[in-house]
Amino acid sequence: MKKTKYLLPVAAAGVLALTLSACSGDGGGGGSTAGSSDCSAYDSYGKHDGKTVSVYSTIVDLEATNLEESWKQFEQCTGITVKYEGSKEFETQIGVRAQSGTAPDVAIFPQPGLLATQARTGLLKPAPKTVSDLVDKNWSPDWKKYGTVDGTYYAAPMLANVKGFVWYSPKTFKDKGWEVPKTWDEMIDLSKKIAADDKNMKPWCAGFESGEATGWPGTDWIEDVVLRAHGPEVYDQWVAHQIPFNDPKIVDSFNKAGEILLSPDMVNGGFGDVRTILSTGFAQAGQPVLDGTCAMHHQANFQAANWPAGTNVSENGDVWAFMTPPIDESKGKAVTGGGEMVGAYKDTPEVQSFLAYLASADFANNRVKLGGVVSANKGLDPNNAQSDLDKLTVKILQDPDTVFRFDGSDLMPSAVGSNSFWKGIVQWINGTSSQDVANSIESSWPKS
Repeated sequence: MKKTKYLLPVAAAGVLALTLSACSGDGGGGGSTAGSSDCSAYDSYGKHDGKTVSVYSTIVDLEATNLEESWKQFEQCTGITVKYEGSKEFETQIGVRAQSGTAPDVAIFPQPGLLATQARTGLLKPAPKTVSDLVDKNWSPDWKKYGTVDGTYYAAPMLANVKGFVWYSPKTFKDKGWEVPKTWDEMIDLSKKIAADDKNMKPWCAGFESGEATGWPGTDWIEDVVLRAHGPEVYDQWVAHQIPFNDPKIVDSFNKAGEILLSPDMVNGGFGDVRTILSTGFAQAGQPVLDGTCAMHHQANFQAANWPAGTNVSENGDVWAFMTPPIDESKGKAVTGGGEMVGAYKDTPEVQSFLAYLASADFANNRVKLGGVVSANKGLDPNNAQSDLDKLTVKILQDPDTVFRFDGSDLMPSAVGSNSFWKGIVQWINGTSSQDVANSIESSWPKS
């Protein structure tokens, strides 16, 4: 793709690591122009008066409002109007729109697998070199890999989440004299101790119910175990189907997760027996941590939004979280997570300017400062994170020793990642063996 005159200075000077003070204006009135005190930080994007960029994504409600706010100054200073549409039907509709010739200018993909599907249609445009250079500067190579399809780079990362947190009550742990476990074996030993010592509290509570997506929280458990027990190389081979889904290492990971999830002594605190995991909504599943009928709950950083209003989420508060500890410490400080990838169906100057903005540290800081999200952008100031948990999440993402891998089910073909894997988890909780579940999922993998 040809670069435009608007983007060449950005690549040459690397000026997109912009300071917040340069763009902190009042966020109001439309009188700002590029080059003014409010807009000097946006000069590199050029002026595109009267131009419109349409954006389509899964992001809705308050998160959508904050997303639109995060590029408001960009709109005022560049003259671009960003027309945003958020939809829960994005995954099914983006392909329909692209094939019918009504694709948005920019799409924010929640799964690299879906991005890859669209890239292979030939309809998605490769990312401009300026965006590629920004990603080289602001993200780890792992993140760039998730926007690359068949050797061509298409999409920059946007926001991020970290999975594998274990939520607990600091007061309960202190009162009981429990230490936060540093290894998987210590976590299992603690779980067994809780099960033996306190008949009114189960070690774990879990909920995998999510409508048509029931089962997905269980895939996060398996992915965490695969990465921690067998390392990033095996994880990468697994999600790319370079080893079969029913490889002994994957079956072993199911069995290891099953030490908790399939044991009536371990779950399901506050709800009932093992099978209540499938009827318990994922957003409500952690609540028994607060009333003392459950000690621990496995869920991503976004669990923070699921606690009742007024819950103090902090190291000495009502609830806090530690990262699922390592199984094989030689495999490194491994975490799983997710995020969005920003791709485009058009390559006009205004679209390329908008893509460059979303790939910048400036965007990351502007959005994170509004609360509720984090980014893996290295230019993000952790102090802009709006909660203790967000600060911890940013610290994990920015730690050079962190081995990050994207959510495996989001990387797999949709016939597996958002179908047979989810269904396999349901069968597993209902009593089907790990081997039989893995065999069934393997048989569903697309042949081509």
